[in-house]
Amino acid sequence: METEKRPYHLVVFGASGFTGQFVAEEVARQQMSPVFRGSSLPWAVAGRSREKLVQVLKKAAEKLGRPTLPAEVDIITCDILNPASLDEMAKQAVIVLNCVGPYRFYGEPVVRACVENGASCIDICGEPQFLEEMYWKYHEKAAEKGLYIIGSSGFDSIPADLGVLFTRNKLKGTLTAVESFLKVNSGPEGMCIHDGTWKSAVHGFGDQKRLKSLRKQSNMKPLPVVGAKLKRRWPVSYCSELHEYSIPFMGADASVVKRTQRFLYENLQETPVQYAAYVNVGGLTSIIKLMFAGLFFLFFVKFNFGRQLLVKFPWFFSFGYFSEQGPTQKQMDDSSFTFTFFGQGYSQDHTTKHGKPNIKICTQVKGPEPGYVATPIAMVQAAVTLLKDTSDLPKGNLKSTIQLIGVINKLIKVNFKCFMGSWSLDIWYALNSLSSS
Repeated sequence: METEKRPYHLVVFGASGFTGQFVAEEVARQQMSPVFRGSSLPWAVAGRSREKLVQVLKKAAEKLGRPTLPAEVDIITCDILNPASLDEMAKQAVIVLNCVGPYRFYGEPVVRACVENGASCIDICGEPQFLEEMYWKYHEKAAEKGLYIIGSSGFDSIPADLGVLFTRNKLKGTLTAVESFLKVNSGPEGMCIHDGTWKSAVHGFGDQKRLKSLRKQSNMKPLPVVGAKLKRRWPVSYCSELHEYSIPFMGADASVVKRTQRFLYENLQETPVQYAAYVNVGGLTSIIKLMFAGLFFLFFVKFNFGRQLLVKFPWFFSFGYFSEQGPTQKQMDDSSFTFTFFGQGYSQDHTTKHGKPNIKICTQVKGPEPGYVATPIAMVQAAVTLLKDTSDLPKGNLKSTIQLIGVINKLIKVNFKCFMGSWSLDIWYALNSLSSS
């Protein structure tokens, strides 16, 4: 990627926000990695308040043991409500890391500024409506200029997307269906999520009709079902392999994985994989608690007044899982996640015409606290890939430049552990015949 003409390779927009501060810290950490040994990584932070941005840099400097960091990183003052300031920011950046959400309200002005001013943009959005709407509005313009507008480059949805691809690559045959089960582990102080994620969920569920209308207008043909059709589980189901109850995962994973599978099918003629995402919730006590929280949520989210209450009192309505303060450092240090993928398909000596799948595989993706440790790692690694491996990236005529991670053959083939830094990816369940299990 051409970087000589712009003063900053990366600009972290919204660096003073809760997630943005950790993204800025991760960029500073990446500067010291072997990837940039012998080369430079000029970058800046951007946002409304210069004072807050200075504090973010000072905090990162103290944590990383880099006292000169605040003097080394420039600050760009800009506001999401001031299009001219966004244009000035985009003109100075090769890549903008956009950390300002909810994206349905604040995401498009940044995308527009980047496309019009020649910068690529990466976000950590988990909102399917925003992701799909930006694709239809800006894909062609971005492709014409050789730019990349890359959504869902955090915990939503890199582990799920690359986990499915990893599972496919390890199956000695044709993978046709995958179910994923997410488990978030916490320490003695429990877990907590910043209310920015809660706000995105509230407004997303409150405007589901718009997403359905958008998908209907796209007139995209459904992907063909290869082999046996994947049966959807009940809203509450028991996973006998993991010995836990699970519910459907309501994030962007299914939407992102499906778009990746569409790209692979339409452009590389690869077999599309059916996918369903679930989250483990433990035993019956957790199920009962979630049922009450879910009923409250689904009732209030239907009405404008109800949405205002949900946004104003996240801790109360989420039973303490979401708060304005977000997790403590101790909670983040003690938390981790595990994605378990159960895949099925057909061995090399069988075809989909033979009826039921005859082989299965199980893989796992493990990582640190998902929202504020794993997400910054994933986002910054996506940016590094874009900076360093441009020659291997899809060109503008491809169907899915809205996603980076799911469509790069090099990343599909590379070892996931190397790409994800401290994350590990292991096959823990050898291939077995379904008939013998």
